[in-house]
Amino acid sequence: MDKKETFDRIEYVVACVGAFAQRYKLSNPQAYAYLRRFTGIDFLLDCYAAEHTLSIDDAVSDLQVLCSRKGGKI
Repeated sequence: MDKKETFDRIEYVVACVGAFAQRYKLSNPQAYAYLRRFTGIDFLLDCYAAEHTLSIDDAVSDLQVLCSRKGGKI
């Protein structure tokens, strides 16, 4: 993975965490901790090739479903 792809992935994850925080009225650190605990961050990184082609709103919805399946209550 080159520097540009690494930067793009980081930027995408940051955008998704921010959008997740905004949708569920959390702070960015709270959203990050929740997504980390319930494997949402891993999902974004592992499925970046497909997920980044969707809208951020779709990605946030996917994160909510995934985290719920892993025990999250949001």
